[in-house]
Amino acid sequence: MKFVHKQKILCALAMALGFASSIEAQTLHKVATIDLPGPKGQRFDYLTMDDEDHWLLSAHLGPGILYVIDVRTNKLVKAIPGVPGITGLEYVPGLRKVYTSDWGEEKIGIVDLQSMNVVKRLATAAKPNGSTYAAPFYKVYVVDTLGKAVAIVDVQKDKIVAHVQERNGMPQYDSVGKKVYVNLRNTNEIAEIDPATDTMLATYPVEGCRYNHGMAVDSEHHRAFLLCNGTKTLTVFTLDTHMAIAHLPLPAGADVVKFDPVLGRIYAACSSGFISVFQQDDAEHYRKLEDFAVQNLVHSLAVDTATHRVYAPEQQENGQPVARMIVYEAVRTPKH
Repeated sequence: MKFVHKQKILCALAMALGFASSIEAQTLHKVATIDLPGPKGQRFDYLTMDDEDHWLLSAHLGPGILYVIDVRTNKLVKAIPGVPGITGLEYVPGLRKVYTSDWGEEKIGIVDLQSMNVVKRLATAAKPNGSTYAAPFYKVYVVDTLGKAVAIVDVQKDKIVAHVQERNGMPQYDSVGKKVYVNLRNTNEIAEIDPATDTMLATYPVEGCRYNHGMAVDSEHHRAFLLCNGTKTLTVFTLDTHMAIAHLPLPAGADVVKFDPVLGRIYAACSSGFISVFQQDDAEHYRKLEDFAVQNLVHSLAVDTATHRVYAPEQQENGQPVARMIVYEAVRTPKH
């Protein structure tokens, strides 16, 4: 009887451990680590994908380096220096150029990915930061956070052709509605810009959200996903009717949010040590899947929508300085 009792206990323990393991790997599974040559322990910032070359582009803000990583081999292709204080970066397909927001010199850098060099620098207002590309209009929109303006770059001429005055925030382009949206985090609003005329059409209050910083857009369903740090919520905002329709809890330090439209996954990088993961069941219904534990100070990420892999840079491991990119495989969960 004692043997049977022990067996039952062991079986129960194994089931419990298996259940805990399944929860731990509910949404993401680490598959690779890519060591990077820049100085350890210094801040990273935005990342983006170059789908044409299958490259990941990563901003290492501290030393002012742009990393080019081949996502097919998980190997570093090039570490491009000369982008001091790089925060935002925007890849322009077809032209094979990257536009970098270089806070360290208050300029927009233009990097040619064929020569792997900075080929031009455009002076701009204080603290260039987040950016977005409106492809049909051949324009990159760069928010100058402290300058309280959006600098608009014509990518065919490589010159700043206009400015839109605003109060700061993260921009995103809606490819279906063909509008640029900018978070106005100090007033808890979203601004709408018409890229055909580069005029601000309107600003919309985001109810139930304070200090909306990060933003991702689901153009197909006319939705924006906003990271509201003041309320610690992911807010879903309708771009057609201008309403907040969902508020889901976030850990502290939410900064960058990305959307995988095929999986319906929303990922938010939070510097308190989590990637917060949400599921879009349909355009009206959203739920939180988990706060996936990562190293502290991880505040940015990118999603390869072809492979559904998630990339997040680390500057420290358990308090010790590092400089590396972590690669995660998406663990698929059934939609409700």
